[in-house]
Amino acid sequence: MGNVTTSAPTHSQAYRSVKRPDPVAVGTIVWLGSEVMFFAGLFAIYFTLRNTSPELWADRTELLNIPFAAVNTLILVLSSFTAQAGVFAAEKMRPHRTGTFWQFRQWGMVEWFFLSFLMGAVFVSGQVWEYATLVYEGMPIGADSYASAFYLTTGFHAIHVTGGLIAFLLVIGRAFAVRNFGHKEATSAIVVSYYWHFVDVVWVILFAVIYFVK
Repeated sequence: MGNVTTSAPTHSQAYRSVKRPDPVAVGTIVWLGSEVMFFAGLFAIYFTLRNTSPELWADRTELLNIPFAAVNTLILVLSSFTAQAGVFAAEKMRPHRTGTFWQFRQWGMVEWFFLSFLMGAVFVSGQVWEYATLVYEGMPIGADSYASAFYLTTGFHAIHVTGGLIAFLLVIGRAFAVRNFGHKEATSAIVVSYYWHFVDVVWVILFAVIYFVK
Protein backbone atom coordinates (compact mmCIF):
# COMPACT_ATOMS: atom_id res chain seq x y z
CA MET A 1 0.00 0.00 0.00
CA GLY A 2 1.28 3.40 -0.85
CA ASN A 3 1.65 6.08 1.74
CA VAL A 4 -1.33 8.44 1.84
CA THR A 5 -0.20 11.97 2.36
CA THR A 6 -2.41 14.87 3.31
CA SER A 7 -1.33 18.38 2.59
CA ALA A 8 -2.10 21.27 4.87
CA PRO A 9 -4.46 23.89 3.45
CA THR A 10 -2.66 26.61 1.58
CA HIS A 11 -2.79 30.24 2.70
CA SER A 12 -5.18 31.14 -0.11
CA GLN A 13 -7.54 28.31 0.84
CA ALA A 14 -7.53 29.37 4.48
CA TYR A 15 -8.19 32.97 3.44
CA ARG A 16 -11.19 31.93 1.35
CA SER A 17 -12.61 29.96 4.28
CA VAL A 18 -12.77 33.08 6.44
CA LYS A 19 -16.34 34.35 6.64
CA ARG A 20 -16.35 37.82 5.16
CA PRO A 21 -19.17 40.37 5.62
CA ASP A 22 -21.75 40.48 2.86
CA PRO A 23 -20.82 43.30 0.43
CA VAL A 24 -24.49 44.29 -0.03
CA ALA A 25 -24.94 44.75 3.72
CA VAL A 26 -21.68 46.69 4.00
CA GLY A 27 -22.65 48.90 1.06
CA THR A 28 -26.03 49.60 2.65
CA ILE A 29 -24.42 50.62 5.93
CA VAL A 30 -22.04 52.98 4.10
CA TRP A 31 -24.95 54.49 2.17
CA LEU A 32 -26.93 54.98 5.38
CA GLY A 33 -23.91 56.83 6.74
CA SER A 34 -24.28 59.34 3.92
CA GLU A 35 -28.00 59.60 4.72
CA VAL A 36 -27.06 60.51 8.29
CA MET A 37 -25.15 63.49 6.91
CA PHE A 38 -28.15 64.45 4.77
CA PHE A 39 -30.49 64.53 7.75
CA ALA A 40 -27.85 66.31 9.82
CA GLY A 41 -28.00 69.09 7.24
CA LEU A 42 -31.78 69.27 7.61
CA PHE A 43 -31.43 69.48 11.38
CA ALA A 44 -28.91 72.29 10.96
CA ILE A 45 -31.36 74.22 8.77
CA TYR A 46 -34.13 73.64 11.29
CA PHE A 47 -32.14 74.85 14.29
CA THR A 48 -30.69 77.84 12.43
CA LEU A 49 -34.12 79.09 11.38
CA ARG A 50 -35.47 78.33 14.83
CA ASN A 51 -32.83 80.40 16.58
CA THR A 52 -33.49 83.39 14.34
CA SER A 53 -37.27 83.40 14.99
CA PRO A 54 -37.99 82.04 18.48
CA GLU A 55 -41.32 83.89 18.79
CA LEU A 56 -42.56 82.41 15.52
CA TRP A 57 -41.55 78.94 16.66
CA ALA A 58 -43.42 79.35 19.95
CA ASP A 59 -46.53 80.48 18.11
CA ARG A 60 -46.52 77.81 15.38
CA THR A 61 -45.84 74.88 17.69
CA GLU A 62 -49.23 75.55 19.28
CA LEU A 63 -50.78 74.17 16.08
CA LEU A 64 -49.07 70.79 16.42
CA ASN A 65 -51.19 67.85 17.56
CA ILE A 66 -48.73 66.18 19.93
CA PRO A 67 -50.96 63.27 21.09
CA PHE A 68 -51.73 62.32 17.48
CA ALA A 69 -48.05 62.54 16.49
CA ALA A 70 -47.09 60.45 19.53
CA VAL A 71 -49.48 57.64 18.53
CA ASN A 72 -48.20 57.82 14.95
CA THR A 73 -44.63 57.62 16.22
CA LEU A 74 -45.46 54.60 18.38
CA ILE A 75 -46.85 52.79 15.33
CA LEU A 76 -43.63 53.43 13.41
CA VAL A 77 -41.44 52.31 16.33
CA LEU A 78 -43.43 49.08 16.73
CA SER A 79 -42.96 48.40 13.01
CA SER A 80 -39.22 48.12 13.65
CA PHE A 81 -39.88 45.23 16.03
CA THR A 82 -42.10 43.44 13.52
CA ALA A 83 -39.51 44.00 10.80
CA GLN A 84 -36.82 42.48 13.02
CA ALA A 85 -39.08 39.50 13.68
CA GLY A 86 -39.25 39.08 9.91
CA VAL A 87 -35.46 39.10 9.76
CA PHE A 88 -35.24 36.38 12.40
CA ALA A 89 -37.63 34.28 10.31
CA ALA A 90 -35.61 34.93 7.15
CA GLU A 91 -32.39 33.88 8.90
CA LYS A 92 -34.11 30.60 9.75
CA MET A 93 -35.01 30.25 6.04
CA ARG A 94 -38.70 30.49 6.86
CA PRO A 95 -40.27 32.80 4.27
CA HIS A 96 -43.87 31.83 5.05
CA ARG A 97 -45.78 30.86 8.19
CA THR A 98 -45.71 27.22 9.21
CA GLY A 99 -48.81 27.33 11.42
CA THR A 100 -52.16 29.04 11.51
CA PHE A 101 -52.52 32.78 11.04
CA TRP A 102 -52.94 33.35 14.79
CA GLN A 103 -49.77 31.45 15.71
CA PHE A 104 -47.50 34.48 15.54
CA ARG A 105 -44.41 32.58 16.65
CA GLN A 106 -44.68 30.50 13.50
CA TRP A 107 -45.02 33.43 11.16
CA GLY A 108 -42.55 33.70 8.32
CA MET A 109 -40.73 36.69 6.91
CA VAL A 110 -43.60 37.51 4.54
CA GLU A 111 -46.19 37.87 7.31
CA TRP A 112 -43.96 39.99 9.54
CA PHE A 113 -42.81 42.22 6.69
CA PHE A 114 -46.37 42.70 5.45
CA LEU A 115 -47.41 43.78 8.95
CA SER A 116 -44.47 46.21 9.01
CA PHE A 117 -45.60 47.53 5.61
CA LEU A 118 -49.13 48.14 6.91
CA MET A 119 -47.85 49.96 9.99
CA GLY A 120 -45.53 52.10 7.87
CA ALA A 121 -48.40 52.92 5.52
CA VAL A 122 -50.52 53.99 8.50
CA PHE A 123 -47.67 56.26 9.63
CA VAL A 124 -47.37 57.95 6.23
CA SER A 125 -51.15 58.33 6.02
CA GLY A 126 -51.07 59.94 9.45
CA GLN A 127 -48.48 62.44 8.29
CA VAL A 128 -50.56 63.31 5.24
CA TRP A 129 -53.57 63.87 7.50
CA GLU A 130 -51.47 66.10 9.77
CA TYR A 131 -50.27 68.14 6.78
CA ALA A 132 -53.84 68.61 5.59
CA THR A 133 -54.92 69.73 9.06
CA LEU A 134 -52.07 72.25 9.35
CA VAL A 135 -52.80 73.67 5.91
CA TYR A 136 -56.46 74.01 6.86
CA GLU A 137 -55.42 75.88 10.03
CA GLY A 138 -53.41 78.38 8.00
CA MET A 139 -49.92 76.89 7.80
CA PRO A 140 -49.07 75.92 4.21
CA ILE A 141 -45.45 75.25 3.31
CA GLY A 142 -44.88 78.81 2.09
CA ALA A 143 -46.42 80.53 5.12
CA ASP A 144 -43.16 81.31 6.93
CA SER A 145 -39.74 79.91 7.87
CA TYR A 146 -41.22 77.56 10.47
CA ALA A 147 -43.60 76.01 7.95
CA SER A 148 -40.80 75.58 5.43
CA ALA A 149 -38.52 73.90 7.96
CA PHE A 150 -41.30 71.67 9.30
CA TYR A 151 -42.49 70.40 5.92
CA LEU A 152 -38.93 70.07 4.58
CA THR A 153 -37.63 67.90 7.42
CA THR A 154 -40.74 65.75 7.93
CA GLY A 155 -41.46 65.57 4.19
CA PHE A 156 -38.05 64.20 3.28
CA HIS A 157 -38.41 61.65 6.05
CA ALA A 158 -41.83 60.63 4.69
CA ILE A 159 -40.21 60.08 1.28
CA HIS A 160 -37.65 57.80 2.90
CA VAL A 161 -40.39 55.86 4.68
CA THR A 162 -42.21 55.45 1.37
CA GLY A 163 -39.01 54.05 -0.11
CA GLY A 164 -38.90 51.54 2.73
CA LEU A 165 -42.48 50.50 2.01
CA ILE A 166 -41.56 49.83 -1.61
CA ALA A 167 -38.56 47.78 -0.44
CA PHE A 168 -40.82 45.67 1.78
CA LEU A 169 -43.05 44.88 -1.19
CA LEU A 170 -40.06 43.96 -3.35
CA VAL A 171 -38.68 41.55 -0.74
CA ILE A 172 -42.13 40.02 -0.18
CA GLY A 173 -42.62 39.61 -3.93
CA ARG A 174 -39.21 38.00 -4.26
CA ALA A 175 -40.10 35.47 -1.56
CA PHE A 176 -43.07 34.38 -3.67
CA ALA A 177 -41.13 34.45 -6.95
CA VAL A 178 -38.20 32.21 -6.02
CA ARG A 179 -38.56 28.47 -5.79
CA ASN A 180 -36.05 28.05 -2.98
CA PHE A 181 -35.64 30.75 -0.35
CA GLY A 182 -31.92 31.04 0.31
CA HIS A 183 -29.09 33.18 1.59
CA LYS A 184 -29.55 35.83 -1.11
CA GLU A 185 -33.18 36.39 -0.17
CA ALA A 186 -32.37 36.43 3.55
CA THR A 187 -29.67 39.03 2.94
CA SER A 188 -32.18 41.23 1.10
CA ALA A 189 -34.48 41.05 4.12
CA ILE A 190 -31.63 42.01 6.45
CA VAL A 191 -30.64 44.98 4.28
CA VAL A 192 -34.21 46.26 4.18
CA SER A 193 -34.40 45.98 7.97
CA TYR A 194 -31.23 48.11 8.28
CA TYR A 195 -32.89 50.82 6.24
CA TRP A 196 -36.16 50.58 8.15
CA HIS A 197 -34.46 50.82 11.56
CA PHE A 198 -32.59 53.85 10.25
CA VAL A 199 -35.72 55.77 9.22
CA ASP A 200 -37.33 54.84 12.56
CA VAL A 201 -34.41 56.21 14.57
CA VAL A 202 -34.34 59.39 12.48
CA TRP A 203 -38.05 59.94 13.08
CA VAL A 204 -37.72 59.45 16.85
CA ILE A 205 -35.08 62.21 16.87
CA LEU A 206 -37.21 64.41 14.61
CA PHE A 207 -40.24 63.85 16.81
CA ALA A 208 -38.34 64.83 19.93
CA VAL A 209 -36.83 67.93 18.33
CA ILE A 210 -39.99 69.21 16.62
CA TYR A 211 -42.62 68.36 19.21
CA PHE A 212 -40.83 68.52 22.56
CA VAL A 213 -37.50 70.37 22.55
CA LYS A 214 -38.11 73.98 23.52
